[in-house]
Amino acid sequence: MATRKGRIGFIGAGNMANALIKGIKNSGLYPSDQMSASDNDAGKLKEISDRFAIETFSSNRELIDHCGILVLAVKPQVIRDVLNESKEGFREEHLVISIAAGIPIKMIQSIIGDSVPVIRVMPNTPALIQKGMSALAASRKVTPNHMSLARDIFEAVGKAVIVDEAMIDAVTALSGSGPGYIFRIMECFVEAGEKLGFDRKTALLLINQTFLGAAHLAEGSDLSLAELRKMVTSPGGTTEAALAYLDKRGLMDVIQGSVKAAFDRSIELGKKY
Repeated sequence: MATRKGRIGFIGAGNMANALIKGIKNSGLYPSDQMSASDNDAGKLKEISDRFAIETFSSNRELIDHCGILVLAVKPQVIRDVLNESKEGFREEHLVISIAAGIPIKMIQSIIGDSVPVIRVMPNTPALIQKGMSALAASRKVTPNHMSLARDIFEAVGKAVIVDEAMIDAVTALSGSGPGYIFRIMECFVEAGEKLGFDRKTALLLINQTFLGAAHLAEGSDLSLAELRKMVTSPGGTTEAALAYLDKRGLMDVIQGSVKAAFDRSIELGKKY
């Protein structure tokens, strides 16, 4: 990945900012001396500075004045205050990238102006280990070069797709909240293993590696998910018995219903802003 020019600043120095900075630095997209972060928590600033040797600011406005690309990495409930306190600093030359969950582009632009290009991103937590999935949606002022740059940033911590903003709630329901579903399912399998006689450590190892291996196999194979499933489903065998039980219990309805519940909740939360 080629090194980009300019400076990138992170408003907020929490977990996701740390993940992005780590991925960006490791990918060579930006060196440390082209990255900055701001936060009202001095402890977080010291930690991120010590870890990555980047410049830090206690003032968001000062960071905005120093950087051309600005990543809004703050909690949704404080983003309005953060933007209002620094709104005079945003310019048409900036590219603003927001990872604040549930915050629509129109809300950001209502504060900083319609002329500032804004990209809204829905990442997920595996970005913390550079295995994330992110979806990017653009405002009218975003150029192909802006989007290429933003995509490079999020592909430094995993994979990225470009969608219409109207699809962000669906992305939230599938991949944004998705790790939570997977962890819960894994918990259930671990408990099932314990009931079969395994100690928790062994059951956890078996399940972690099974999910990891299955995901890698699905990603690297030209076969469909259905074909991969059939590969391990011998007629009259153990997998067939388990899958028949799941289907009898309405697995498809449960999964689709849970994703729809997350989708509906995402729409409801978005209306608050």
